Amino acid sequence: MSCVVAPASRGVQARAKSVAETLNLEFVAIADDLDSGVALVIDTDRSWLQRLQSPRLGPVYIDFSSADMLYRRKSGHNEPLGRAIGVKGEKRPKVFDATAGLGRDAFVLADLGCSVALSEQSVPLCYLLEQARELALMSANDKVVEAVSRMRVLCGDSRQQAIEGFDVIYIDPMFPERGKTAAVKKDLATVQALHGDSSGANDPKDLLVWAMAQPVERVVIKRPVKAPALGNVKPSHSITGKTVRFDVMVKPKGNGR
Repeated sequence: MSCVVAPASRGVQARAKSVAETLNLEFVAIADDLDSGVALVIDTDRSWLQRLQSPRLGPVYIDFSSADMLYRRKSGHNEPLGRAIGVKGEKRPKVFDATAGLGRDAFVLADLGCSVALSEQSVPLCYLLEQARELALMSANDKVVEAVSRMRVLCGDSRQQAIEGFDVIYIDPMFPERGKTAAVKKDLATVQALHGDSSGANDPKDLLVWAMAQPVERVVIKRPVKAPALGNVKPSHSITGKTVRFDVMVKPKGNGR
């Protein structure tokens, strides 16, 4: 069962049907009757993902002004990502996020001052990312508005997008990591189930080969702390946080932009 579109209640059936038609996805009136795949659940003011197979996990939202995202802004543990991308002094690289997912790292980078293109192959995730961006632009928090104004969503295969003008390509293969909270595991499992329905989902190693051939200054890959380098490609250097490591591939002079 691929991703379906379902209404949160009978009152939003027409809206859910319209979204299903726009996204070219199957509409179902009641997702609870299904036991596999993922549902994009449409409500009056927001939407979410719901994994359908057992065990049923909680809903997965994208909300750039959520308490969790605001905590990440203040906690300081975003520094390793910023350093890996090349944020330093007044320098704010232009970033192509080739695996946008739920957009959390992209938001962090935008909050640090980078312009970020969020490229996502999953149609339902693209819909949620754009909806979250539009809602965040109406936030009462000026910092959130400033950050999302630096973000734009691109739907489709990252390898088919125009890369000119970017300084960095960022890749997060979404590998499971030890010690993750139940909430993060729920989000990861749901997104992986969504990508599992896509026969054309990019292999991370292929994505790295593609990224290294692009006209950018560096490629950054997010990895679990103790995991081997992606594709066994030795990075120029790595920046390690508490639970993740960022492998940085600095392109030779003349091989970048």
